[in-house]
Amino acid sequence: MQPARFYDGGVDADADAGQPEVPPDPGCDARIELVRVAERGREQFAMSRRIAYRDRHLGELLVPRRTRTFRSDLTSVPALFTWLVPKTGEHLPATLLHDGLIHPPGDPTYTSTDGHVVLRAEADRVLRDAMADSGTALIRRWLIWSAVATATMLDGRGTGWSKALAWRYRVTAALTVVLIASLGVCASFDLFDVAVPGIPQLPWMGERPWCVELVGGLSGAVVLPLATALLWGPFRIAGAVVGLSLALLLHVTVALLALTALYQVLERFTARLPRVALALAIGGTVVVLLAFAAVLVPR
Repeated sequence: MQPARFYDGGVDADADAGQPEVPPDPGCDARIELVRVAERGREQFAMSRRIAYRDRHLGELLVPRRTRTFRSDLTSVPALFTWLVPKTGEHLPATLLHDGLIHPPGDPTYTSTDGHVVLRAEADRVLRDAMADSGTALIRRWLIWSAVATATMLDGRGTGWSKALAWRYRVTAALTVVLIASLGVCASFDLFDVAVPGIPQLPWMGERPWCVELVGGLSGAVVLPLATALLWGPFRIAGAVVGLSLALLLHVTVALLALTALYQVLERFTARLPRVALALAIGGTVVVLLAFAAVLVPR
């Protein structure tokens, strides 16, 4: 951990606003000053000052290049998984830096003092190193890096890869996710002895005692992701982390998806029919109270 690699990046010049450039100050800690901006129904944030980071390979990097136009959604993580990776924390300086390093073609949103062109896979590597320097816990930073590396493989733009290599990575990542999710569904049906046409029994589970099937399912959830990760080439660690996370958190994710869907339905229902929702809530509460009282009455 080397937090001194992050420091105040100053402010870029803005002739229209009469703002002269304030140069980076390696002797001053990084200052994250965010302004909330609602654009097209999306919550985003503008940065009033730049973040400076001295990378081990690329030298000084400044994000953003233009503070007046740069926007970030902080740590890009679905709301479903913010319990695992929150929007803010020790990793925030690194994720803001990464947002600036991932830029539209021909319009870089970062400044490299040494004149380096940062391709997307290199930006992901900078993110991983920067999270370590900012004090992000080991498991969390590997989870974040693996997620963004997988997104890079699936997207392929801004990487400098040939079309053949980009498609190889894209297909490998997509098939891995589909395969592990499918095997997780099969294992779930197998564990509870639910026979569904078209869904085969897994040879490492099969018709065995429940505890043996559970051990077989858990061991398969570890061995198979590690095996498929070997196909990811230089991204094999990301493949292992993503595969293991998907296999071990599949049921939690399904439960969270169901609860989130229920919440969204209730929100829309109460917004459209507030009186009906109130009446149903009162009626339901009365029914629950009566049922609870009936249970307490001795027989």
